Amino acid sequence: MKKEYDFSKAKKNPYSKVLKKQVTIRIDSDTIDYFKHLSDDNGIPYQTLINLYLRECALKHKKLNMGWSSNK
Repeated sequence: MKKEYDFSKAKKNPYSKVLKKQVTIRIDSDTIDYFKHLSDDNGIPYQTLINLYLRECALKHKKLNMGWSSNK
């Protein structure tokens, strides 16, 4: 290793704004299986597929429409 390095011509990391943050999240097994199946079909890692879907929801400002109905 050198004692000193010259970073005067270094370029800023172009991906620094899109760095990912590791989180822990509980997801139903059926949901994980669904994305793993899609992953096998598309050749994309299932965590990437989940991220792409959640990103699309965030970009489109999708809202959850949840309600309870009585089927009596």
